[in-house]
Amino acid sequence: MTSLISRPTGPARPRGTDSRPRHRLPLAVVASAGGVLAALGPLAVCLVLGVVGWFLADAGSHGQPSDGLRVGATAWLMGHGSGVSVEGVRLTVVPLGVTLLAAWSTWRAGLRVGHLVSGHGPDADGIEDGERDWTVPVAVALLTAGYAVTGIVTASLAATRASSPGTGGVVTWSLLLGVLVALPALAIGSGRAAIWVAGAPPSLVESVRTARRVLRTWLVVALAAFLLSFALDLGTAANVMSQLHSGAGDVVIVVLVSLVLLPNAVAFSGAYLAGPGFTVGAGTLVSPSVVVLGPLPMFPMLAALPDAGEPPAWTVALVALPVLVAALAAARAQQVAPTLRWEEGALRGCVGGALAAVAFAILSGLAGGAVGPGRMREVAPLAGDVLVQCLTTFGLGGLLGGLVMTAWQRRAARAGDAH
Repeated sequence: MTSLISRPTGPARPRGTDSRPRHRLPLAVVASAGGVLAALGPLAVCLVLGVVGWFLADAGSHGQPSDGLRVGATAWLMGHGSGVSVEGVRLTVVPLGVTLLAAWSTWRAGLRVGHLVSGHGPDADGIEDGERDWTVPVAVALLTAGYAVTGIVTASLAATRASSPGTGGVVTWSLLLGVLVALPALAIGSGRAAIWVAGAPPSLVESVRTARRVLRTWLVVALAAFLLSFALDLGTAANVMSQLHSGAGDVVIVVLVSLVLLPNAVAFSGAYLAGPGFTVGAGTLVSPSVVVLGPLPMFPMLAALPDAGEPPAWTVALVALPVLVAALAAARAQQVAPTLRWEEGALRGCVGGALAAVAFAILSGLAGGAVGPGRMREVAPLAGDVLVQCLTTFGLGGLLGGLVMTAWQRRAARAGDAH
């Protein structure tokens, strides 16, 4: 634990005495620098990959290395929801692989900044006495500001006449990363989270843990379904690459782009398994009950799509998969934190499943966007329908899993008492 919640082992100190070191780094400098470094880490990775892709495309015979840097910067900006206009065509899809890299960098920076600013503000005794502590909110605001400024500068440097990334999306996503990622990381790193969680209702804490397990299990199932579907039609992907007359360098670039878009594919796969499905162009629908496709771009990952027409009869059974996954995940979560109360087990499972449904629906909404002109402006999971469907199935599955595990734990407790 940090110095915030630690207690001296020597003679007792008067209450309110601060035993923390006096040589503390300025909070403004530490938090702002943390935000800048959190943004520069993933940005540097994208810049390097952009230069590598520029060289692999034609061995550097066209353009300059600065073109590769600009492509890498644009990819980083698109991962932050900036979108980009290319010769009048607006591309709004968010490569979630870049977003996840940015979130991981922000999390690590938040933990480090939290550790460095743990000595600021009141100590644990002061917080327990009700003294206001603004350390974490101020640090989050400064870290977010540093991140957003880095994004704005990058967008201004990457803009050209042919392509113009937007800055509004970068600012918005910087705020989201600050609130959803940096805030909990700073709270954990500074030791404040331990104090906050100690005062939170146990049911709420366990419901959040259940939601995390349900969401994680569902994403793993969606990833497995996508990889299986792609492997079964791997020949189609190879045929697409052969028609593109791609060299070794082009294949490497396609593989890198596919890896960046893999989280998007997982969200599409999860939306399909949940029931509502997704679109791959205007007037199309891919779901377990119907598959309507039109002309598609020549991109190997699209080989995972099912064939157009009436799906096999067994795909209707996929409607039970979300319930089963949520039930198993909720039961596993309650196995770690047992309870013998029926209402507690039901509350954990149902609320946890509902929270996981909301989180997955948000992820589905972020995974889509315009990927080209015309009909390809509508490529996205049906996020609204996914929310309604998953609230029902995840909530029901979590409720069943919580009740079944409660019954098993009550029986085990009675057997232990009898023994």
